Amino acid sequence: MKKHGILNSELAKVVDDLGHTDQVCIGDLGLPVPNGIKKIDLAVKHGLPTFQDILDVYLENVLVEKVFLAEEIKSENPDQLKAILDKLDPQVEVVYLTHEALKAMNTTVKAVVRTGEDTPYSNIILQSGVTL
Repeated sequence: MKKHGILNSELAKVVDDLGHTDQVCIGDLGLPVPNGIKKIDLAVKHGLPTFQDILDVYLENVLVEKVFLAEEIKSENPDQLKAILDKLDPQVEVVYLTHEALKAMNTTVKAVVRTGEDTPYSNIILQSGVTL
């Protein structure tokens, strides 16, 4: 049995296969997943696991160079935004776009990871960097 790293086999496989500029979305329980895009559903019940729980594990295991967030998070969920920004490396580029544009970007991500998060605009697209 695997002892360290991401234990969920579906998520571990996606992470293991990432290349430079590949994107993965971590979303709340209401985020729609486009047809044909891999959905990794980790939601157990409202609030579990939290968006931040999954983001922490993801950031421990993936080098991220850019993230995309909904502009609406600034006014509708500022505490979530602060928690996200506090854990990102200072070199990570943060791009804000409308929630509709963020959802449209999900047509090209490698996977959408569904959490149990039930707070508004708790969605992020993370773009992989490259290790040297």
